[in-house]
Amino acid sequence: MNPSIPSFNNLLRLQPPWLPSLLFVPCLYAMGWLTAQLLTPFGLSESNVSPLGTLFSFLMFMALLPRWSRVRWTSKHPWRTLGISGGGRDGRPRMTVVLFQGLIWALILLTVIVLPILVGAWGNWLGECSLQKLLNGILLIIGVGFAEELIFRGWLLEELRTLFGTKWGILGQAIVFSLVHTRFNLGVIPMLSLLVGLFLLGLLLAERRRQDQGSLWGCIGLHGGLVGGWFLLEAGLLQLSPTTPAWLVGPGGLQPNPLGSVVAITALLVILFTSKNKGWPIGIGTASHLPSKNPDLTQSVELSE
Repeated sequence: MNPSIPSFNNLLRLQPPWLPSLLFVPCLYAMGWLTAQLLTPFGLSESNVSPLGTLFSFLMFMALLPRWSRVRWTSKHPWRTLGISGGGRDGRPRMTVVLFQGLIWALILLTVIVLPILVGAWGNWLGECSLQKLLNGILLIIGVGFAEELIFRGWLLEELRTLFGTKWGILGQAIVFSLVHTRFNLGVIPMLSLLVGLFLLGLLLAERRRQDQGSLWGCIGLHGGLVGGWFLLEAGLLQLSPTTPAWLVGPGGLQPNPLGSVVAITALLVILFTSKNKGWPIGIGTASHLPSKNPDLTQSVELSE
């Protein structure tokens, strides 16, 4: 047996039980950055250290997830627990089906955001999209969608559910998601509007996973579709007027984030309030050896309780 495995298992059982959760991602990021730094004597530029370090960190994250899932959540099927595998079995829809549905929802949301801009003459539809830009957009859909959803609606949501129960797990992942993605140099009101929009998107993505019976691929399609779709809009499909108000297009000046706009926040609220919240699907991970406010994590717990 590899002697490092028992050591890693012991690290996962550190007390208090939230300590491994708090240290996991920062430690991985530091290790990835240090690994990338080791390549600078071989010609790696300083500007590429951060992105390459992030890639190394994510690869280590994926390599350690199965062990984390088995030890922390007592899961026998880590990738199914995380929502990556298991499509088409035990009531879980096929990956391609929910991925496409997520992309459709992203298209609907982007349409709702863009239409008032075009109708109000704050933007012009150019329709320009080169092959290179299209490929970049597709890479964003796949890369950002997969990586961030595996982290936030996969690992983080399951970890917080294990520690604090389903309701607080859903709220907690949305709070962390919004804080990580917001910009703190926008001013108070723009920053708050962006925080609210990101928080609502975090809740919507958790609801998306619930409706997909635990599959993560609908979340990947929705999140990646929003990121890649907005990139394509800014890259040539849509020309925004410099006078477009921030409440309509979102805060950020020349590079606005539409999730902070009144239109996006309203749309997210409408979708959330019209969703049928019947609780979390049964059997997505348990962790009997960790203290929890909800000892039986296989029970359905409603967000509204």
